[in-house]
Amino acid sequence: MKKHVLCLGDSNTHGYCADPADCADGGTRFNEKERWTCLLQKALGPDVLVTEEGLGGRTTVFPDPLHESMDALSVVYALLKSHEVIDLLVIMLGTNDTKERLGVNAACIAIGMERLVRKARSVDCWGDRAPNILIVCPPPIRPEMELAECGVPMGRGCLEKSRELPKYLEKTAKLVGAHYLDAKDCEFNPVDGMHLTRRGHAQLAALLAEAVPGLLPG
Repeated sequence: MKKHVLCLGDSNTHGYCADPADCADGGTRFNEKERWTCLLQKALGPDVLVTEEGLGGRTTVFPDPLHESMDALSVVYALLKSHEVIDLLVIMLGTNDTKERLGVNAACIAIGMERLVRKARSVDCWGDRAPNILIVCPPPIRPEMELAECGVPMGRGCLEKSRELPKYLEKTAKLVGAHYLDAKDCEFNPVDGMHLTRRGHAQLAALLAEAVPGLLPG
């Protein structure tokens, strides 16, 4: 059986494209030649299966009062069991947790990540191996978010919280025995300030293509 990498995330894992001019198909989702999950699959080769599990608006553990089933905690058991056996779980979440209506700061977002990781570790989906999880801190939100139409429902304080996330998520990774990667240099677009560009997808795929092989079991 192939080694299996499951990528759990939000719209940046789903591949949302905020700028149709940046997307080869001119739509709102990057295609299979552009999304970081697909590029990672290509880089890792045929002996590894990369599965994308991205949902726009997804948070770590915080329910969204406007949309149902947005918190990963409430669905992570079903997701992990439906995709088992899993050799590496890659979690990239945190951007949506910064929304003003959720009322949590960066430290609480990291505590949410801790709770999510501990839940994932408890699920019987790892075969005969120990749980293996990589936390990826998303890039910080750009100031353009506050000027974009989508920035209005995001609310205030998102930029500051997203900039504080790395120091907290890195501590969380150490606390729960997870691997950690900071995607701070992966490019977010200037249209809405919080979604990866085509170049950003390629940058993230390259980072993971370098890191993941050393994290997979032999």
